[in-house]
Amino acid sequence: MMRFENRHQQLAPPEVFRSRLIRSGTVGLVLVAVSLLAGMLGYEYFEDLDLLDAFVNAAMILSGMGPVNTPHTAGGKLFAGLYALYSGFAVLVIAAVIFAPAIHRALHRFHIEDSGGEEQDRPERKVRKARPRAR
Repeated sequence: MMRFENRHQQLAPPEVFRSRLIRSGTVGLVLVAVSLLAGMLGYEYFEDLDLLDAFVNAAMILSGMGPVNTPHTAGGKLFAGLYALYSGFAVLVIAAVIFAPAIHRALHRFHIEDSGGEEQDRPERKVRKARPRAR
């Protein structure tokens, strides 16, 4: 799990940011490779496609384009549907993992610029005293 600085801390130095980008990009690529491999194995097993056709189908579904070969078996149709549902969520998760450091840095920088780096710019909340009830 990646830890980011909170809003009360200074912006991370460029070396730390670069390290976070590399780490999140690597995790994203591994997730893409594992997802692609799972799709290829499923198409190869359920639809008896050769490795290249299985790769094309899995890559097209994972990218959101749709399958190239129409599934013919009941197992292949079930796998294709489940893999398509999985792929929709996987793309969102992978994008979040890859872009998290950059989005966090941008939001952190806006917070620093907005507050001048200090929290004393906030107006204090006034607490009202309770009034006695009239009888």
